[in-house]
Amino acid sequence: MQDIPVVIVGGGLSGLYAAFLLEQKGIAYRLLEARDTLGGRIAVAKYSDVHTTNNSTAIDQAESSAAFDLGPSWFWPDYQTQLSTLVESLNLSRFTQFEAGDMMVERAANQPPVRMQGYKSAPPSVRLVGGMAALIDALYARLDASCIMTSQTVRQLNKTSQYIEVQSEDTSGHVTTFRAQHVLLALPPRLVEGRIVFQPVLPQDLSEQWRETATWMAPHAKYVAVYESPFWRNTGLSGAARSAIGPLTEIHDASTLEGDGALFGFFGVPAQVRQSVSEMALKAHCRAQMVRLFGVQADKPKAEYIKDWSQDVFTATAADASGAGQHAVAPPSKPKTGEWQDCLTGCGSEWSEAFPGYVAGAIDAASKAVQSL
Repeated sequence: MQDIPVVIVGGGLSGLYAAFLLEQKGIAYRLLEARDTLGGRIAVAKYSDVHTTNNSTAIDQAESSAAFDLGPSWFWPDYQTQLSTLVESLNLSRFTQFEAGDMMVERAANQPPVRMQGYKSAPPSVRLVGGMAALIDALYARLDASCIMTSQTVRQLNKTSQYIEVQSEDTSGHVTTFRAQHVLLALPPRLVEGRIVFQPVLPQDLSEQWRETATWMAPHAKYVAVYESPFWRNTGLSGAARSAIGPLTEIHDASTLEGDGALFGFFGVPAQVRQSVSEMALKAHCRAQMVRLFGVQADKPKAEYIKDWSQDVFTATAADASGAGQHAVAPPSKPKTGEWQDCLTGCGSEWSEAFPGYVAGAIDAASKAVQSL
């Protein structure tokens, strides 16, 4: 049994930022992450051009840094100032989302797509070079790696008169118990309520509020197609599209600053339907839609990816699969009465009152949770 002042459950952005703040304050902690990687809902697909030279395969290093977001892609520095300041302090490069040009709109299956004047986000959407995972990597590089444990699923929290017993299970079924004075829950509220056993039980009203808080990204799936170049820009298109036909309902330019062309779209097909179709078939339907919208050059991407968050057991529950996918209203982050009062705080993105479910929300919630210790 290990004694530690603070245990952080979850190694996504909120958990890592909480660890970052605790280290600055000199407070010892352990971070437990169920996945074998860090980042949570921040995930990227990394593409490298492979070519053959003298009968050997080599990776083109100029292309090896291309990363395409499978989770969140954007933030808005003009009003998400805390996140913007962190990005600057970590020396991360950013660039504005490409939106110049016209957009394509599909209204009905028996009508050809229509070209329309595009629009620009105000304030502008901004992306990170290397994808949002660059933020995860930069934070992790500044942490004490010995305090972070992956492949550790927290199963149960037991409150005693002196400490909280945190029971964590690894992939082989071995259970490690930590004794903490405070636990920071860097997970979506619905996952906390549904996957962790609390002894004694949480207050009923709080448990219900956490269970009813939808998890951002959980019902969604994204498709990414990577091309040699952003060829749609040559004809004055922004890469943006809207479709009432699908399978993708909303499409955006996902090209890198270095010149790799890419488009990504959100599926409008319900999770249950997506799961009844093979990934190969889904990709074929997505390519066909890209051809309808952007021409025959879209038919042969050099890489394509699908990330269905509804099938990610560390993100989604059964309730999420049928959700509308909207940003939820933040629930209370801690019990106000009972034995769990003053020793348990939710700090995942959904607990941010200002930006629930957003990347900036993870920073906001973690910051407030650590300040309240």
